[in-house]
Amino acid sequence: MSGDRPSPLVIERILRDRDSIWQQIVAERDLNALTGRMLTSSAIALACYGAVLGFFHSPLMALTSALKLPLLFLVTLAICLPTLYLFNLVFGARLSVRQSLALVMVAITVTSMLAVAFAPISLFFLITANDYGFFKLLNVAILTLSALVGLRFLTSGMQVLNDNGLLAPEAVKAKADEPAHAQAPVQAVPAAVPVGATAVAAPAPGQSAEPVAVPAGAAVAESTANGAVTTAPAPAQVPAQLPGQPAGVLFPPGMLPSGYVAQRPWDGRTARQGEPTQRPASMTLLYIWILLFGFVGTQLAWTLRPFFGDPGQDFAFFRSIDGNFYAEILRTIANL
Repeated sequence: MSGDRPSPLVIERILRDRDSIWQQIVAERDLNALTGRMLTSSAIALACYGAVLGFFHSPLMALTSALKLPLLFLVTLAICLPTLYLFNLVFGARLSVRQSLALVMVAITVTSMLAVAFAPISLFFLITANDYGFFKLLNVAILTLSALVGLRFLTSGMQVLNDNGLLAPEAVKAKADEPAHAQAPVQAVPAAVPVGATAVAAPAPGQSAEPVAVPAGAAVAESTANGAVTTAPAPAQVPAQLPGQPAGVLFPPGMLPSGYVAQRPWDGRTARQGEPTQRPASMTLLYIWILLFGFVGTQLAWTLRPFFGDPGQDFAFFRSIDGNFYAEILRTIANL
C-alpha cells in the first residue's frame, strides 16, 4: 500500500504498511493530512471506549467519560510534546515539530484502536461481573497494555528516523564522507565449511593463463574478519594458487578445495565482532520521555476523574484532588 494512496482506515495502513508511514514522516510529506486523520480516528475510538467505562455508573457518566478520555490523551500530548521536541534539538536531531507530532500520534492512534478493540470484553464483564473494583482494574490493565504496544510503535519509528540521519546527523555525515576503499583480492583460508573444488593444471611456461568459466550467478562463500560467512557472486578471475596446495595446482574462483572459503580482508567499514553500537542521545532521551509521558498521563487521569463512577456516590463531573492514582490502584487491589 503506497504512502501516496491513503487507506480508508488509517490504523489499517499503520499496521499493514508502517514502513510507508515512517518514510512519509522522514520525507515530511502530507503530514498535516496524516496527522489530522490519526487525530480524528483516535478521538472517535477513545470516545467509544470512554462511553463503555462510564456506563458502569449511568448514561450521563458514559457521556462525560466519552468526552474526558480523548481529552486525557490530547492534553497529555500537548504537555509533553514540547519536551520531546526540545530534547531532540538540544542533542542535534533535525526533527521538525510536525514530524514529532506525527510520530507521537502514531503511538496514540495504535493505543486508542487497541483499547476500543477491547471494548466488547470490557462490556461483557460489565454485564456479567458487576464489581466496581474488578471493573476498574480490568480497564486500567487494558489501557496499560494498549499504551505499551503504542509506545513500541513510537520507539520503532524513532529508530527509523535515526537510521535516516534525523537523530544523529553527524554520524551519518561522517559515514557518507568516508572514502571508498578498494576491495582487496579474495584470499582463500582454511575454514570448516566444505566447498567443492576441481584442480586445474598450471599453464606451461610462456603460455598465458586462461580464465576458467564460472556459471552466471555462482556464489562463493566469503568470510569477514569477524568470522561471519557470507556468499557473494563469483568474480571472473584467473586460476589462483591456494595456500597449502602443491605447486602447479591452481583452483578457479568458486571451485575451492574442501575446507576452504574465500576471505576478503577487512576494509575498515565492517564493524568488528563485539564492537558496541553507539546509541544516539536522542534515543536514550526518548525512553526518559516515555516515562515522563506516563507519569503526566496518570496524574492527569486522576485530576479528570471520575471515568468509571463509584456506584456509591452521586454523579459528579469532577472530584476533589486528594491522594494519587497509584495509591488508589493499590487500595483497590487490597480491597479485592
